[in-house]
Amino acid sequence: MSPTPPARRLRLGLPRRMFAQVLLMQVAIAAGVAVLATGLFLAPLSDQLDDQAMRRALSIAQTTAAQPQIAEDLASTPATVGGPVQREAERIRKATRAEYIVVMDRRGVRWSHPTPGEIGRTVSTDPGRALSGHEVMQIDDGTLGRTARGKVPLRDDDGRIVGAVSVGIAYDSVRARLLHTIPELFAYAGGALAVGALAAWLISRRVQRQTHDLAFSDISALLAEREAMLHGIREGVVALDRSGRIRLLNDEAGRLLGLGDEAVGRSLDEALGEGRTTDVLAGRVTGTDLLTVRGQRVLVANRMPTDDGGAVATLRDRTELEQLGRELDSTRGLIDALRAQDHEHANRMHTLLGLLELEMYDDAVEFVGEVVGDHRATAEQVAEKIQDPLLVGKATVAAERGVALRLADRTGLPDRLIDPRGLVTIVGNLVDNALDAVAGTPHARVEVELRGEGRTAILRVRDTGPGIPDEQRELIFTEGWSTKTPPAHRERGIGLSLVRRLAERQGGSATVGEAAGGGAEFTVVLPEALAEPDLEPALAVPSDAQTVAEEESR
Repeated sequence: MSPTPPARRLRLGLPRRMFAQVLLMQVAIAAGVAVLATGLFLAPLSDQLDDQAMRRALSIAQTTAAQPQIAEDLASTPATVGGPVQREAERIRKATRAEYIVVMDRRGVRWSHPTPGEIGRTVSTDPGRALSGHEVMQIDDGTLGRTARGKVPLRDDDGRIVGAVSVGIAYDSVRARLLHTIPELFAYAGGALAVGALAAWLISRRVQRQTHDLAFSDISALLAEREAMLHGIREGVVALDRSGRIRLLNDEAGRLLGLGDEAVGRSLDEALGEGRTTDVLAGRVTGTDLLTVRGQRVLVANRMPTDDGGAVATLRDRTELEQLGRELDSTRGLIDALRAQDHEHANRMHTLLGLLELEMYDDAVEFVGEVVGDHRATAEQVAEKIQDPLLVGKATVAAERGVALRLADRTGLPDRLIDPRGLVTIVGNLVDNALDAVAGTPHARVEVELRGEGRTAILRVRDTGPGIPDEQRELIFTEGWSTKTPPAHRERGIGLSLVRRLAERQGGSATVGEAAGGGAEFTVVLPEALAEPDLEPALAVPSDAQTVAEEESR
């Protein structure tokens, strides 16, 4: 048999739920405050009641001593039970409801007393101070028990002290007043405690709803898990309050946006400056998976409002994905070029075969010479002017699509480029956009002009397409804006934005206008893009932005 499990001990302590703990603590605080306030009120109340009783006794004594007939009767009559002093003192005592009124001569002998047997006897307490002319207030014990007393000297018409008057108020009445006040005071304290308990319950219910009835340990664990998650995931998270200020920024978001801990508490406009990234995070641009470019990185942002009026935005780095997309598009472009060359080569071989079958040998030799010469001339022309094979492949693809791609007469770029890959990105994007714009139109033509002036490189790409409306000439350089359907493997709307950013990073510009004869003309100016003639070109270190999507179009 298994041993009997030990009995579980009853554990006393605070409840686990935050709601219950807050309610219990608030009720305890309210009860403690009520008890403390009651005690602080009762402590001086007893002294106040004693003082009121003594002052009342003194006032009655002063009123009695002010009767001139009492001083005359004290001097002219004996101390007897039915004497005039006793009658007057008893009348005043009954009228004022005092415990006793004692009139004494200078020897301390009583001439009046509620107990007739005490008349003619010496008083039980020292009357010295009153007989010496002082007024006395005290609480003391006497023949009638504990009383609140007031003593005053008794003077004749000439102002001489002939005796004293002592008045007593029963201390039991003072205590009864105090005891009578306590239930009322406790009733008020209980009412205040009930109101406080109700307020505590309402506040605790609100806390329960806001904390989803979690325990303190659960909240602590959630905070620890949140910190670990936010700083461990490879996705940027930015939390904003209802005023648009940053209240949370995890490590990845700081890296992607180039921000540090000092950005917490600042608004997005202050931390990031103006731009599409700020507009997306602030919710001024709506949608899902919004593209934006921050520095050298292509980001995808999503924004979700929160119940308190704030928002949480997530950021994903698409730079590497865009690079893969660019490589895929480059591969497709190469395949298209090879297919075009294969198609053209097959046509030429068929032509050559026909000439040979017709025994037109001289024409066949001439045809081969022209074909080889044209291809060589095109390659030599491009190499001579810009020394880059990019446009050779573009010309082949353009011919396949029925577009005439030519270099302007002024084209000529020396081999002194500081950042050749950046220029390739710019040229590739603009040429592909131009080919897309004119494809399928009659007499389609694209002209590229690329030349150097000192250390400045100037690029112009003209086409015979429909052109760009005036109201869209700045909009097309905005991240995420495009009129074309994106392919499955990537997003549209970042190519021209990267062109402008690459130009502005070198202190240049990228603009669009209307070409002569219609169509669009893109102009990119790159100051200091060329090295000094007597210096070797610097080795360009490829950046993430330079390797992102060459074939994005507006």
